[in-house]
Amino acid sequence: MKNKLQSLFVGLAVLAGVHQTTAQVTNLGIAPAPGGQSVLYWPTSSTNYVLQTTTNLASPNWVTASNAITVNAATVTNSAPAGFFRLLATTNTTAGMVLIPAGSFTMGNYLFYNSATNDPDITDADPTNVYASAFYMDVNLVSYGQWTDVYAYATGHGYNFVDAGAGKNSATNQPVQTVDWFDCVKWCNARSQQAGLTPVYYTDAGFTQVFTNGDDGTTVYQNLTTNGYRLPTEAEWEKAARGGLAGNRFPWGNSISGSQADYYGETVNFSYDLGPDGYNAIGSVGGTSPSTSPVGSFAPNGYGLHDMAGNVFEWCWDWYGTPYGQPTTNNPTGAGSASGYRVLRGGYWFGLASFTRCAYREYHNPFIASFVYGFRCVRGIR
Repeated sequence: MKNKLQSLFVGLAVLAGVHQTTAQVTNLGIAPAPGGQSVLYWPTSSTNYVLQTTTNLASPNWVTASNAITVNAATVTNSAPAGFFRLLATTNTTAGMVLIPAGSFTMGNYLFYNSATNDPDITDADPTNVYASAFYMDVNLVSYGQWTDVYAYATGHGYNFVDAGAGKNSATNQPVQTVDWFDCVKWCNARSQQAGLTPVYYTDAGFTQVFTNGDDGTTVYQNLTTNGYRLPTEAEWEKAARGGLAGNRFPWGNSISGSQADYYGETVNFSYDLGPDGYNAIGSVGGTSPSTSPVGSFAPNGYGLHDMAGNVFEWCWDWYGTPYGQPTTNNPTGAGSASGYRVLRGGYWFGLASFTRCAYREYHNPFIASFVYGFRCVRGIR
């Protein structure tokens, strides 16, 4: 059986003889291939990929593929000879976003069950095996400059916002904050329409009325079959935050320091906080408030995402539930609305190290706009 993928315009260069690299690897993925093979892949640029194959994932001996091809239209087949991999391709996406590959991961506080790194204070995030389809996520938090650009478009096209948003000292490269959940969702719709994409959020279950006006008390429906911008689900956010790693408190490991994230250091209370104590010097010059740091100030995680720990909390789509309240482990979209709270993730600039852990869950009324609340967008692959 063959399927034609027309007009991909993907130039795929397979780099032969490369068994290791000192460069940071992002968008790493593993895919099945015919003949009992598995394919490890990662991009070296927007058009070039490294492919390596193995027949044993339990004890792999990765061998770099040696074919090199460039295609304008690609044929993908499930009847190729054993060990032959015809093409691995990704669709193009908006600049400033990265692909988060599909796959299962353990969501939640599984360190709770590890005596060496016990986190018993997280009681609402029992480990759950979750599958998430591939999606794109903003590399950075939505900046104040990005917010104001779309905000101007939106208010000129019938949108109404409760909060105008803010940035530290009105700097365009600071993350936007003081935005409530409803305004973030409307902004996502406006960003979609400005880019010529189909909005995700509506005020009716039939998806005929685009959400442009309203706030507290408005029922919002999401259409996940469209190609527009939206908030991540809680599961998507945590998968992305972990950066392809498993079993860690933070996106990079089990300890945190001021060189890795904008948070408030308090080493006396947390063995995993390496400090220094107090406000982060990058974000809090002179102790000014709000003490956010410019987006992209700290090294990215394994998927190339900045600020998945600290700076500002990030609104997610989900209603808060305990336990997670997710009706399915396959692309879960969260609990019902009984709690009245929406989920926030990631920690914030004057929050302690404990708030910045990947499994930590925050929640608040969706109509609250705080100077520690921001967001970033995702897009499905359509």
